[in-house]
Amino acid sequence: MNSLTEAIGLSLPGNGTILATHTNRVELFRQAARQIVKNALAYYEDGDESVLPRNIATRQAFLNAMTLDIAMGGSTNTVLHLLAVAQEAGADFTISDIDALSRKTPCLCKLAPNTQKYSVQECNRAGGILGIMRELAKGGLIDGSAMRVDGFTLDEAMQTYDIAPIVDKPQTPHPAHIYFSAPANRFSTKMGSQSELYPSLDTDRENGCIRDLEHAYTKDGGLAVLFGNIAQDGCVVKTAGVDEELWHFEGPAVVFDSQEDACEGILGGRVKKGDCVVITHEGPKGGPGMQEMLYPTSYIKSMHMGKECALITDGRFSGGTSGLSIGHISPEAASGGNIGKIKDGDIIVIDIPNREINVKLTDEELAQRPQQPLKRNRQVSKALRAYAQSVSSADKGGVRVID
Repeated sequence: MNSLTEAIGLSLPGNGTILATHTNRVELFRQAARQIVKNALAYYEDGDESVLPRNIATRQAFLNAMTLDIAMGGSTNTVLHLLAVAQEAGADFTISDIDALSRKTPCLCKLAPNTQKYSVQECNRAGGILGIMRELAKGGLIDGSAMRVDGFTLDEAMQTYDIAPIVDKPQTPHPAHIYFSAPANRFSTKMGSQSELYPSLDTDRENGCIRDLEHAYTKDGGLAVLFGNIAQDGCVVKTAGVDEELWHFEGPAVVFDSQEDACEGILGGRVKKGDCVVITHEGPKGGPGMQEMLYPTSYIKSMHMGKECALITDGRFSGGTSGLSIGHISPEAASGGNIGKIKDGDIIVIDIPNREINVKLTDEELAQRPQQPLKRNRQVSKALRAYAQSVSSADKGGVRVID
């Protein structure tokens, strides 16, 4: 989300990629504090409404941020967060927009866990978030007129922070100097504890950390929205973390109604190679609260089934998840969604290139089949029960619907 707030324009350049241990991160804090004061004065003394968050976080800004996310193969969590923030901002931005963007946005940057070659510091060295957006802009894939919290348009920010003039000049004063921020290669948990610099920046757009459009990893991006008879309102998969041999998958369902039961089942041998793990009642209403799930996919990998199994759920995953893991299935089981009707042995068919996910049942069979009984015994607080009564499914960001 640090990267996405930078792409939206609500945070300063470098926010998404400067290492926490670097002194430039501390300087970024100072710059942000000065910008807050400047914007407060602009609004309260001069009546300048352009600095208000809702005038920065517009539809164009959310489209830009989602395009950036898809180009990076980011976490599926960001889909949930962007949809929720857009709802609160009153911006017209929906899962249908994400679907449309995912079909035309290439994957230009892969970072861990999607690759072992690059992580966030290498992205920073290649020009960071604005560097990726600069490549996207060359293909007309983002709106450079969007305003930012620092007073720049996106086009102006990309020009100001272009790394080309200082590629091998780490000591030259320049706004893009932040991209020389390097790791110290020693253990530290102290903020701003080191000031190491790279000797040069990464401008290799063919094989470097950030690629240009011509040398994209894939022509459609690292996230995709799938639809089908168990996800009429959509679901999300991080395609950047899925091996191509799993882009077409067909296998029998093994159904659990909680993350905890799924973990026991995976470690206990209930799940075999070729199976599709189905976890229901972990969505915003069913959880309630949509807890982050990392363990099921980790356990599938630990059992050496990461390239043979799929996992689908109305819940959400950790940003560290990889493999054929599909989340945010909407409508969720607790709202009467068809995922709650799946039984052990039902055949699940996933077709990422065609953006489809289905259970091999006819519409009539699905309509006649009841929801499967909820077997788990989870203690839920009154606060979360109240939340569950008014919350939307993940395709709306899991926000509370209050009339």
